[in-house]
Amino acid sequence: MAKKAKKIVRREYTKADVKQLRAHSKARTPVVKIAKLTKRSEGSLRQKAQKLGISLGHRR
Repeated sequence: MAKKAKKIVRREYTKADVKQLRAHSKARTPVVKIAKLTKRSEGSLRQKAQKLGISLGHRR
């Protein structure tokens, strides 16, 4: 029996989400951790951060 593909659920970024993302950016929280907290993919977070003009991760 074939496995069903996981349905992609798209959620808009709210003002609170953006505020939280900016706070994590300032605190240099790893992207993996932010992804688990916000229940969003790493790629989604990185794209949103790029649009906002902020950086994510530890920045070595």
